[in-house]
Amino acid sequence: MPCGKNYVPSYNYEYMLDAEKIKKDFPIYLRKINGKPLIYLDSTATSLKPRSVIGAMNEYFTRYSANIFRGIYVISEEATARYEAVRKKVAKFIGAEKSDEVIFTRNTSESINLVAYSWARKFLKSGDHIIIPVMEHHSNFVPWQQLGMKEGWIIDLWRNNASGLLNLDYLDKIVTRKTKLLTITAVSNVLGTINPIRQIVKKVKAINPKCVVLVDAAQAVPHMPVNVGEWGADFVAFSAHKMLGPTGVGVLWGRYDLLEEMDPFMYGGEMIIEVRKDQSVFKNPPHKFEAGTPDIAGVIGLGAAVDYLTSLGMENVRKHEEEIVEYGMKRLKEIPGLTIYGPTRKEQKGGVVAFTMKQAHAHDIAQVLDEDNICIRSGNHCAMPLHLDMGISATARASFYVYTTTEDIDALTRGLQKVIHLFS
Repeated sequence: MPCGKNYVPSYNYEYMLDAEKIKKDFPIYLRKINGKPLIYLDSTATSLKPRSVIGAMNEYFTRYSANIFRGIYVISEEATARYEAVRKKVAKFIGAEKSDEVIFTRNTSESINLVAYSWARKFLKSGDHIIIPVMEHHSNFVPWQQLGMKEGWIIDLWRNNASGLLNLDYLDKIVTRKTKLLTITAVSNVLGTINPIRQIVKKVKAINPKCVVLVDAAQAVPHMPVNVGEWGADFVAFSAHKMLGPTGVGVLWGRYDLLEEMDPFMYGGEMIIEVRKDQSVFKNPPHKFEAGTPDIAGVIGLGAAVDYLTSLGMENVRKHEEEIVEYGMKRLKEIPGLTIYGPTRKEQKGGVVAFTMKQAHAHDIAQVLDEDNICIRSGNHCAMPLHLDMGISATARASFYVYTTTEDIDALTRGLQKVIHLFS
């Protein structure tokens, strides 16, 4: 099968994705462990990589592997052009008005830390309020917790109900003139809850127009159409490795006026215009936030991942996940002693199902499934506050993507029946 920057799947989808055909684009599915095929149900942690992404990165290493910017020779100029082309491609993919609003980072965690250190430390003062839903990933909780303790910020937790949904009316009680930031996930990596970001932002801004909204979109951008302009948020963060791209590359989108006011997060090469003994002048966004040599090959890979997802159509990606998560919940409900957490309606839920079983601990479940090469996640999924709030120590989590088939779900169901047999 061909690979490289111009490769896209050779088939078209009108409504539903053909996940079985899509699997053929992913070389890892050729591997068997102990003679058994791979059943990969951990895409919320990281997605698999198609040939087109692998090929695009390999092409960088083998054809124009030079550093970007400043080089006046052909392969450096080519690398620079390809790198900056991805910035424009990502901006279009998420509905950003300007490509200069797209900053490349290492991951969602770094993107959120960039906002915490470059924006919040500069503009928030002691006594200011930050609102964080209890369902947040540690990446969108711990930076605010740790800096908040040092800076005197007050953190208010927004709890979800037993169905995993947030009550928007509660915003009337917790958003005040002192509320300077709401930082919220678009899709919970545990519950699968799809938060109505546009409505939330609109309501928060109506109460306090000066409140900034940051969205952790790590579980949204890879799985559904996202338009940052329509959301109305001020910052949006996500990672390449959760959207068929490589690890080590993330994105922070921010309103340009906010980015202009922020100080650099890190200092080093390329983000400088002028350096003298007693002062430095920094470049404009986005480059003032991209110190040093970036992961050039990784950004190229991200661009290929955007091409692949665009060829599938994000509406189709979302439709496929709605159907597969509905099928998954239906099959899992057949398992005695199994409890599913989060919303039960497919329209409110991303492609993830977290569950517990009376018969076995989450880690035991994952270990038994691994014997049949079925890959799921177990633990608190970097969402310990949520698990503590639910009164449980750990959940097992199966998560889906464009290559997940109903046969994969059936294999999971058989594996869970095996768990019951072993632990009953």
